[in-house]
Amino acid sequence: MISVLDTKGEEMKHYDVAIIGAGSAGLAARREVAKKTDNYVVIDGGKLGTTCARVGCMPSKVLIEVANTFYKRHSFDKMGIKKSDSLTIDQKEVMKHVRSLRDRFVRSVIGGLEEWKSDKLIQKYARFIDENTLSLGDEIIKADNIIIAAGSSPIIPKAWEEYQDYFISTDDFFEMEEVPKKIAVIGLGVIGIELGQALSRLGVEIVGATIGKSIGGTTDPKIQEAITKQMQKEFPISFDGADIIGVENGLLKIKTGDDIHLVEKAFLTMGRKPNIDKLGLENLNIEKDEKGFPLIHFGTYQLLGKDIYLVGDINAQRPLLHEASDEGRIAGYNSVRKNKQCFKRREFMAITFSDPNIAVIGQSFKELTDKKVDFITGKISYEGFGRAIIKLQEVGLLHLYADRINGKILGAEMFAPAGEHLANSLVWLISLGLTVNQALTLPFYHPVLEESLRAALRDAAGKTENGPGELEVLRCQEPTVGGKIYP
Repeated sequence: MISVLDTKGEEMKHYDVAIIGAGSAGLAARREVAKKTDNYVVIDGGKLGTTCARVGCMPSKVLIEVANTFYKRHSFDKMGIKKSDSLTIDQKEVMKHVRSLRDRFVRSVIGGLEEWKSDKLIQKYARFIDENTLSLGDEIIKADNIIIAAGSSPIIPKAWEEYQDYFISTDDFFEMEEVPKKIAVIGLGVIGIELGQALSRLGVEIVGATIGKSIGGTTDPKIQEAITKQMQKEFPISFDGADIIGVENGLLKIKTGDDIHLVEKAFLTMGRKPNIDKLGLENLNIEKDEKGFPLIHFGTYQLLGKDIYLVGDINAQRPLLHEASDEGRIAGYNSVRKNKQCFKRREFMAITFSDPNIAVIGQSFKELTDKKVDFITGKISYEGFGRAIIKLQEVGLLHLYADRINGKILGAEMFAPAGEHLANSLVWLISLGLTVNQALTLPFYHPVLEESLRAALRDAAGKTENGPGELEVLRCQEPTVGGKIYP
């Protein structure tokens, strides 16, 4: 670290790199920076522990696991397991269990800070004075490179602010010691559908409201139809949005479509907004898009022409942990090198841990349609599918998209049991640039749910211009007949 004097003659610290935010992206950036220089600082004025560990993917999966385990009791009689009607749920104990594991995940993250936080972490908020200067409130620092990884916050419409006492946000959901008896879940993206279904399975009366049928980020009309049909069996869903019209007898009065509901709380899951407003970016001479958002080069994550990087949820591109970690690593790598390197993004993959799982992989139905790509759809229904029958999970569809001419796999959308595993397998196939016929030469075990992927690949192969391969297995390099090798 180098010290210089500010305009008042006071000592000012000067770093090679300053990282704003100690979440997934910021911590990944720090690891790369630390490989090349010890002259860096991480600045974070909020709670330590990543969004994923504290309020996102990890505690939500704990609650989902409990809810789905309890929900399985409805199948026990079919399997000869009796007295399932005597099972009960203690919601207070459930939330205590969720927080216990949540705290374990957070401790793991914070524990990783111990070796460097004493001299590298400043627990304050940062604001730009100019492109290389940050105000931390009671001190000013300079940095040659600045990585912004300040994350995001839940969206709460300004028109509803007077009803804040009735709201549950994604940031405070897991702090509930007791769950209200009736909740409106407003917004059915990933978080809304995951936790709305989980709460319903734990005995909470849920009213779901969203705009349009893109539940879990899906765009394929048939997939959307399958999700809607199944989810509405568990709790009512309005696709006309929701409006808060007042309070009656201590309950929040909500209008969804033509219906009026009185609920104890509204769980607002309408997405998260980048924490960009309070960073002082107006003090920088940077290029912006038509909405006033900074323009970013998505191979380096630099603001155009600047040694400033925007990574993780704050860039509003792919708010997913694995994406944030990649972006942080790329920014960290480039921030300590004179010659900046461009890196390719991994293939897109988003998974919603509802039951069945929802997933969008590679290019979506809408993307392919909007780009007027000539593609075909390989389809498989889980109704009547062997492994799904065994697991009593005969619900869902898988749609796989491939180029009509050469059969190259382009993407997929699904509502499928074990969809989390199918999505990972599919994204590998797309990343390797395989065609449906090439993918069919790979082994599939029997009986596993991954065989449904093979069924979708076979359906797609039959629709491509080249048609399916002969045997779905590779030929030997030197074919033999009766033990004799023929050239």
